[in-house]
Amino acid sequence: MQKVLVLLCLVIIYKIVPAQLTYNTLYVDYDSAWTYKNLKIIPIRPKGSGASGQVVPGVISLRQGLENGTVVVSERGSAATENVHWLRINNNGQQSVFIGSGEVILGGRQDRMVARDTILPPSMKDQYIPVMCVEEGRWSDKEKKFQYSNYADPTLRKILDQSKNQVLVWKEIFAQLNYSGTKSPSLAYLAHRNDKKFTPEQTAYLRYFSEKFKNSDSTITGFVCMSGNKVIGCDVFAGTNLFYGELQPLLHGYIEEAITFGSTPVIKDEKVKTYLNPILTEEASQEAYLKKNGKVFKYKEKVVHITGYAQ
Repeated sequence: MQKVLVLLCLVIIYKIVPAQLTYNTLYVDYDSAWTYKNLKIIPIRPKGSGASGQVVPGVISLRQGLENGTVVVSERGSAATENVHWLRINNNGQQSVFIGSGEVILGGRQDRMVARDTILPPSMKDQYIPVMCVEEGRWSDKEKKFQYSNYADPTLRKILDQSKNQVLVWKEIFAQLNYSGTKSPSLAYLAHRNDKKFTPEQTAYLRYFSEKFKNSDSTITGFVCMSGNKVIGCDVFAGTNLFYGELQPLLHGYIEEAITFGSTPVIKDEKVKTYLNPILTEEASQEAYLKKNGKVFKYKEKVVHITGYAQ
């Protein structure tokens, strides 16, 4: 019975996910921009009368799966170092799970960051995802319980996606800890995020933007984020359910970037359009462009998620 459900989920995803995420299917809602202190967000919506019902059925986020108990994350095996770059995922539910590159999971033998987008179907077997270490100074024999900790900031996500290099990831984390004056014996990326001096400000940002999204209509499938005079990144999904499943975790990362490195937004819409045009104009050029400036995640030949990073 479970095999039938898995196959059904895969068939539904294949049929309903839009073939592309470009200006042909999306529009950038410049008139609905929201700004709070160092961060400005412009929502991106699907076009068409059926936009509000555009979903990727049968898929939930990693956060949702962990919260409802259907997804369990654990170390791949022993404390041997060959297991550093893998985590075991058991998806015991009836829905597939979207796991995004840049999502951070703390605990285990050390904190990790997911290294690529993927969708894992329900399965009675163990499944594995590639990860990078984001806590250089700890590799414990004893495994702590894993906990979900949202997306990393877009600067670290960019280094992860463009380099796939553990040393460069560690160098960026060290630079960020040094820049913010955060002390961490294990050089943990999350030390800054969990700093009591930082938390109240992040909470205020999160409350503001969460309320804006809550009071808006439910057709949003992506956004573009700005700070100072530059775009710091964008994320767009094939369905509203995926977007809202990833919204809070993504906000954490963008807010962290704006607080740590940003300034009052002064960017003009024309500059935002210049940033978005090579990403959203045409599917073939989009994929080529984002190989260097972001990423495109496809599932069953359908585009599910696109990410653009700061230029």
